[in-house]
Amino acid sequence: MTPDDDASQAAFRAEARAWLGDHAHLAPVISGIPTEAEVDQWRAWSRTMAEGGYAGITWPIEAGGRSLPYSYLEIWLSEAARAGVPEHFGVIGVDMAGPTIIAWGNDEQQRRLLPPLLTADEIWCQGFSEPGSGSDLAAARTCAVLDGDEWVITGQKVWSSFAQYARWCILLARTDPTAPKHKGLSFFLVDMSLPGVDVRPLPQLTGDPEFNEIYFDNVRIPRSSMLGEPGDGWKVALTTLDYERSTHGVALSSQLIAELGRVGGLMTRPGADGNVPADDPILAERYARIWVRAQGLRVTNLRSLSELDQTGKPSSAGTISKLEWSLLNQALAALAQDAVGLDGLVPGADGLDGGHWAYTVLRTRGNSIEAGTSEVLRNIIAERVLRLPRAR
Repeated sequence: MTPDDDASQAAFRAEARAWLGDHAHLAPVISGIPTEAEVDQWRAWSRTMAEGGYAGITWPIEAGGRSLPYSYLEIWLSEAARAGVPEHFGVIGVDMAGPTIIAWGNDEQQRRLLPPLLTADEIWCQGFSEPGSGSDLAAARTCAVLDGDEWVITGQKVWSSFAQYARWCILLARTDPTAPKHKGLSFFLVDMSLPGVDVRPLPQLTGDPEFNEIYFDNVRIPRSSMLGEPGDGWKVALTTLDYERSTHGVALSSQLIAELGRVGGLMTRPGADGNVPADDPILAERYARIWVRAQGLRVTNLRSLSELDQTGKPSSAGTISKLEWSLLNQALAALAQDAVGLDGLVPGADGLDGGHWAYTVLRTRGNSIEAGTSEVLRNIIAERVLRLPRAR
């Protein structure tokens, strides 16, 4: 896989660009947590993408996809970011839950769960992190006890994005408290509409309740709700995390590159004092350094996707992309803030570009925590990519 399109990829890019040209006017403008009306619009837009063949394009045809190589996913994501349309509303489902179900699920699970996932009729959330073990996923204490033909779930999860809209949750729970912590976990598909599930939104620094707490109070789920076998939870969860940091990482990187162009516009816009930020050599150098690193991030993503095409499995190399994206996104937001000055601190509709930059600066602070803290990712890179001795 190279940074330049071959003939087939160029044809697909032209197809995607033309489709977006015809349909982008249907996409809602989303900033932060959507209103109820925007949720309906976002679902409709996601359904339009699915009907057009642009949701799950790398998935097998029998799962509702197009069985295209992952290089085509990168093309679609870059064109969508370029067009300024939002990603699929069910991004956790499309990028994480769906691929995990395809890899580990049985035929019945795939037939029931994948079609409404692609069309955003059913949204998914992720039940991994817990209040006492956010960065130590294997230390999860939420438990699942088998009672006849049902598993009984008790515990608490936190930092679950969009759980307030979710119908389903991919849940990691402990089924064998006597086993070593990595081996006593199992992976479940939990219906969020069941009695005993309580979702409590958590407002962030931005003011949006993007993250949520989820409480499970003796929630009874069918025995068939497990993905894989008892004790497979850690291996299944690694599949989810590898997809999150690789394919979903490509989506984030594409949005970063699009945002880089937006910041470039700020750099050439005269400020209130009449000065142009690009004339400041320090700001100009910061922008140039971010631009160069962003191109390196794209090439790294292409290399990771090429490996995924060859092996059929995401690798730990996606961890590198997630770490670099976190650092670059925060650096870009800080540069934008410095370029626009105090005007960029005003939130909401009265702020510069509708408060976009004030919101962005606050939201990016979480980038180095979500989907694995930067410290954890550096350990993963050291141990699984560079094969250095374990730190513990």
